Amino acid sequence: MPTPSTDDGMGDTVTADAGRTFLEPSDEAARSFFSRPPAGRVVMLNLLRFRAVADYAASPELAPPTPISGRAAYGKYMAHTLPYLEASGGKVLFYGHGGRFLIGPPEERWDAAMLVSQASAAAFLAFASNRAYLAGVGHRTAALEDSRLLPLSEEPA
Repeated sequence: MPTPSTDDGMGDTVTADAGRTFLEPSDEAARSFFSRPPAGRVVMLNLLRFRAVADYAASPELAPPTPISGRAAYGKYMAHTLPYLEASGGKVLFYGHGGRFLIGPPEERWDAAMLVSQASAAAFLAFASNRAYLAGVGHRTAALEDSRLLPLSEEPA
């Protein structure tokens, strides 16, 4: 059965992905973003759904001695990440607890939302490809059941 698609009104086709999870950008999404990056400052909207128990199978070297929650693993990720984010000129603008949508699918929930600012798409790429930063990304993978990352750019006034 084909996956339903619609036009988003901006010339892009949007495909429904019910049941899929997203923890990393697809190659296609990354190519699209960096081939026509927004001008100026970029704010990344992160929607985060945590695992009940963090899964360190992909990064056992980072696993704590006893099991921890996904939220706690994400805390480890952020403690590791913030120095690299700030060194790249980025900063966390907002981090807060989420829940169910006021407007949106009633079955969908996000445990947390975060807004992260970078001076430019190039600054974001430099941060995201930093080897020292990448050494701790396993905490993020262990923490998350699902996520969304939406790059936002300011509209001219």
